[in-house]
Amino acid sequence: MRALVTGAAGFVGRHLIHFLLAETDLEIVGTIYRRHPQPPYDSARVHLEQLDLRDESAVAEIVARWRPDYIFHLAGQSYVPVSWEHPWPTFDQNVHTQINLFRAMLAVGVDARILVVGSGEEYGAIDPDDIPIHEDVPLRPASPYAVSKVAQDLTGWQYFRSHGVHAVRVRPFNHIGPGQNEMFVASSFARQIAMIEAGLAEPILRHGNLEAIRDFTDVRDTVRAYWLVINRGEPGQVYNVGSGRGVRIQQLLDILLGMSRVPLRTEQDPARMRPSDIPAILCDPSRLQQVTGWQPRIPLEQTLADILNDWRQRVGS
Repeated sequence: MRALVTGAAGFVGRHLIHFLLAETDLEIVGTIYRRHPQPPYDSARVHLEQLDLRDESAVAEIVARWRPDYIFHLAGQSYVPVSWEHPWPTFDQNVHTQINLFRAMLAVGVDARILVVGSGEEYGAIDPDDIPIHEDVPLRPASPYAVSKVAQDLTGWQYFRSHGVHAVRVRPFNHIGPGQNEMFVASSFARQIAMIEAGLAEPILRHGNLEAIRDFTDVRDTVRAYWLVINRGEPGQVYNVGSGRGVRIQQLLDILLGMSRVPLRTEQDPARMRPSDIPAILCDPSRLQQVTGWQPRIPLEQTLADILNDWRQRVGS
């Protein structure tokens, strides 16, 4: 059997492929946008295809040639602040690419299970009575990124309803781990600490809003949830993926500061504040847990230690 993973060189894509290599015997086809001088996978089971997913004919050719049994669509623009500056490219990268995959499946007759990856950001402007957030809470997206994810989510439903595509939808909340881009909060903090420890930056860690409460899950737990739900989830259904635990950003920072090898101070950076920041986001993952038995396994402290050590290695090299 074979899995197609879009965004194979991305943060979640890399972790998913490593999970599939360790836990399954699947042959894996990964799409990448640019050729990498050093392929990120040392396995004969992984085949990388350079592909612009916005090219409908190229997507159809890949799907027809490899005929995957599973499709994990992970490619896209995933950073909320970027979507405020570049809303149309965000839609292009997130929605256009997914529609091309659906159209390719229908055109070449591939009856794969496809994972449609939305986001906890879809819930947007949350009413306090809606916390913890279950899947039937109204969607009130508060950023262009969140709107693009609602479009992906509902397109998954539409292709299931209209064409019988085996699409399972997920709404992951914040997932963090080693290898994440520094634009995301935990990785940003860890990179700054690693740079300060190495003497490459002044001993000031700059941050945005520390009062926001978010639901953080280790990316390695998240990709395990993806594998379970694509196999056990109901086609057309949607599942939250998150820890069910709210963590204040200040707490995240305090844990990482406690791991720093040198003294430093913190300073708020107005440029890191979002135009519309939601005070609290907390996931209700009970539907996912009931259907798959999934539970997060990796403690937050271990995740943050792994992120910081990863950045120490990257800065050191």
